[in-house]
Amino acid sequence: MGDPYRRGSVMGDSNKDVAMQFNQAAQAYDNQRRQLIPCFDDFYHTAVSIAETDRESPNILDLGAGTGLLSSFMLKKYPTAHLTLIDISDQMLEVAKTRFAGLRNVHYIADDYTDFVSQNQFDIIVSALSIHHLADPDKKKVYQNAFDSLREGGVLVNADQVLGSTEFFDRMYKTDWKRKVEASGLRKEEILAAYERTKLDKMSPLETQMNWLKEIGFSDVDCVYKYFNMKSECG
Repeated sequence: MGDPYRRGSVMGDSNKDVAMQFNQAAQAYDNQRRQLIPCFDDFYHTAVSIAETDRESPNILDLGAGTGLLSSFMLKKYPTAHLTLIDISDQMLEVAKTRFAGLRNVHYIADDYTDFVSQNQFDIIVSALSIHHLADPDKKKVYQNAFDSLREGGVLVNADQVLGSTEFFDRMYKTDWKRKVEASGLRKEEILAAYERTKLDKMSPLETQMNWLKEIGFSDVDCVYKYFNMKSECG
């Protein structure tokens, strides 16, 4: 197992709030994923499916990796991949370290990934349900850093939540999600905790984010999957 690596950055107040909320949720996080993500299977499987490379043992970076759920699916596709998981929540990464115990090809960085960049190192960069916690300038910075961190021909896959294109659609998406979550079998306190975490959301419209990716220089940008406000985009 790779040793955890902590870079010396200073977190802003909003990022500290994200870290605190997800540290508190770390132990129960994976158990609630299927109830909180109504499209769980398609959502994750599509993201993994489009994360393509010709390399047998690719270098993969997981931004906002949390407990390593998306990374675990990536590792099933690429068993000899070299995985780097970065997350602001050290408690979430502790769960990931348990998940990947004994694996020497998995490494951890406990830090805010907003400023993380590693020139031309990665074949694939993935992220799931994380970037929507960032303000727009930080989202754009993350996309630029991802572009700079990819090798020629590398791919970025972001499976995340987006803001509805109008107030009507945004309201519809949120109402539908709440209805499904409240019928999911989760306990009341678990549902309320999930609602509390949504206060950290800073979602942006899908089209806006796709335009950012194109402006940065990603050559092939598309939304491959969308379920209400859950989407997988590729660049």
